[in-house]
Amino acid sequence: MAKENKLTWRISLVVILFLIHPTIINAANYITVATIGNRPPVMDKSEGYSAMVERVIEFWQNELKQVLSDNPDLIVLPEACDRPGGLSAKEQFEYFEAREKKVWNFFASVAKKNQCYLVFGTKWQEKNGTWRNSNILLNRQGNVTGIYNKNFPTIGEINNGIVPGTEAPVFKCDFGTIACAICYDLNFTELCDKYASQKPDILVFSSMYHGGLMQNYWAYQCRSFFIAATGFRVIPSEIRNPLGEIIASNTNYFDFVVAKINLDQKMVHLDNNWGKLKKLKEKYGNKVIITDPGKLGPVLITSEHENVSAKEMVEEFDMELLDDYFERSRQYRLSNMK
Repeated sequence: MAKENKLTWRISLVVILFLIHPTIINAANYITVATIGNRPPVMDKSEGYSAMVERVIEFWQNELKQVLSDNPDLIVLPEACDRPGGLSAKEQFEYFEAREKKVWNFFASVAKKNQCYLVFGTKWQEKNGTWRNSNILLNRQGNVTGIYNKNFPTIGEINNGIVPGTEAPVFKCDFGTIACAICYDLNFTELCDKYASQKPDILVFSSMYHGGLMQNYWAYQCRSFFIAATGFRVIPSEIRNPLGEIIASNTNYFDFVVAKINLDQKMVHLDNNWGKLKKLKEKYGNKVIITDPGKLGPVLITSEHENVSAKEMVEEFDMELLDDYFERSRQYRLSNMK
């Protein structure tokens, strides 16, 4: 009850502040995100599948305790995180019969109790009988906000009955927008291009492998924060900014990481903006962060201001957004071709 009252108070405060200054909700958009890079271990099959389901739930109860004390707005879990390791394809489907939606319902209860969004990877069967490898996005009430079906299952997955998805949806949350990719998806830039045109605030990547430089590529191409959760402690689960830079990671000691990120950011190129960026910093000081990754050309402008958004800062100093600049360059090239 106390937490509900706290949430109601926060909502009321936001409404009051919006009436005083309509742009305030657009500035300094901080959220706390958590990723857990682990999965249920191999279990004794003689216990039976129902017992395995209970053990999987117990595993995630312990894992989630590590991050819930930080009151995250978003928790990201790995691909197929609701089953134990070591099961053959045939055994997996036998396990799924016992699992049903028990682990799904557990995750929903966690999201509702802790008033956070939660993304988890699962293989599941739709009502029409179609099997999918999906990311399920649960909202703060534990309800489904969106389901992303893996567009590019491996050949082995398809041979074992997983049907590929065809859509690249972007889901709306109360803090911004989220898109998803799962494991093998990261190899296919046509999916990345679909997301790049929509520019989600956050790309969630639930996986069994890392993806290497492709994580950097997807973050930068989509101008999005990139939160990865892999199923193995030895494969880092990392959080990247829209420049593709790692800003937080789990370690060999801890299989989770929690970070605060600021979604109020815009990207511009250094071309035509050197002087404008200097004036921007002179005016707003520590209320604006200008991040230069080096060797690339674009910089990330992040507003730390209480009531001036990054968008407003860019407009104030007449700076052209990175994608607008690139598109103008394309069109200028075409108009000057012989």
